[in-house]
Amino acid sequence: MNRPQVKPDGASAATHRHHGPLQYGPKRADGNTGILEKWLLKKLLELMGSPPLRFVLWDGQEIGLSAEPPAARIVIRDRGALLKLVANPDMQFGEMYSTGRIEVEPSLVALLNALYRSRMRLAPGSLRETLLNWLNRPRSNCLLRARENIHHHYNIGNDFYRLWLDRQMVYTCAYFPTPAATLEQAQVAKLEHVCRKLQLVPGDHVVEAGCGWGALALHMARHYGVRVRAYNIATEQIAYARERARQEGLEERVEFVEGDYREITGTCDAFVSVGMLEHVGVAHYQTLGGVIDRCLKPNGRGLIHSIGVNRPSLLNPWIERRIFPGANPPSLGEMMAIFEPANFSVLDVENLRLHYAKTLDHWLQRFEVAVPRVTEMFGESFVLAWRLYLAGSLAAFTAGELQLFQVVFARAGDNDIPWTREFLYKPGQGDGNL
Repeated sequence: MNRPQVKPDGASAATHRHHGPLQYGPKRADGNTGILEKWLLKKLLELMGSPPLRFVLWDGQEIGLSAEPPAARIVIRDRGALLKLVANPDMQFGEMYSTGRIEVEPSLVALLNALYRSRMRLAPGSLRETLLNWLNRPRSNCLLRARENIHHHYNIGNDFYRLWLDRQMVYTCAYFPTPAATLEQAQVAKLEHVCRKLQLVPGDHVVEAGCGWGALALHMARHYGVRVRAYNIATEQIAYARERARQEGLEERVEFVEGDYREITGTCDAFVSVGMLEHVGVAHYQTLGGVIDRCLKPNGRGLIHSIGVNRPSLLNPWIERRIFPGANPPSLGEMMAIFEPANFSVLDVENLRLHYAKTLDHWLQRFEVAVPRVTEMFGESFVLAWRLYLAGSLAAFTAGELQLFQVVFARAGDNDIPWTREFLYKPGQGDGNL
């Protein structure tokens, strides 16, 4: 169907403004809303915990349950979109939104924040949740499929990510020393925060699993005098990282390997993984733990940084299918399958949930500025899908649906560990870039 061109407006709220307010009429060929459609939408709102939202239908009628003023309105443009949404809302909201058959007024973030907060009040383990989890199981992350899954997301093209990430192309949660820090400052602070937790010293050998565009590996080598072997299966990221290492004269200190974490060899003083665990899959955690056990020296340190959840649950199925194939953020309990079989001791757990919400707010604002260029590159449906992904992630971290865990660990008998956390907050070797 023809649809007005979406324009960015108020990026942090992911609002899109059409030429004037959304028009709910005149009536379309679908005809007036019937009793069945109204009943279905009311039941859907009940299943979602009766959030303060309203559906607006093609004939202008509004349906809602909550007495509160609506946080947002979901505009359904045709009867087919309504039926798809009711049949599988977790999947079909994204499908219908990215094709223009559902629109949101005034803010995606407000809508999704209200949905997440309402849903979290529901008792876990409902029949609906069990059924949808069965219908929307994530794809496998076996060695063969893992490369396909990663290619789907990370090989879109470096030019796309360069439009809205920071200068170093860091695509993981930043660390904001103060709320006023810029995204560039906060990403450097995150790299430094990780290095301090690992207690790196000159001459250490570090293995990094899932290195993105190489910012952490290069930071460790440049500021801490360590040698890094960094693994990644995203071809374009590896090519970018190698070129950056060459330009910065760090080729002898950093080796970027196009390989899966299961292919890691050698030994190391420190093992680090930032933003990879979400793609490993819970079924493979013991394998990952075995890799770490095999390569970490007796007095080695490790850190895993991952999006997580408060209790075992699946990632939103639309995001898993359209944005992040195979992704499955773990609970802390599920993460223990990495550490327990190898008898690793967990030394420190930090939750940076609100830091990720702020990171996503920055990304979303930059994405909105880049919308005209992204539209030229990929089309409007792609823009809508990525706007929904970024806005939905921001809302999920703000509402507490998603968490961000940093877990530090070591061998069980290692007593050479910090007495307090004071060392984390002293000036560090890489702070000059903040």
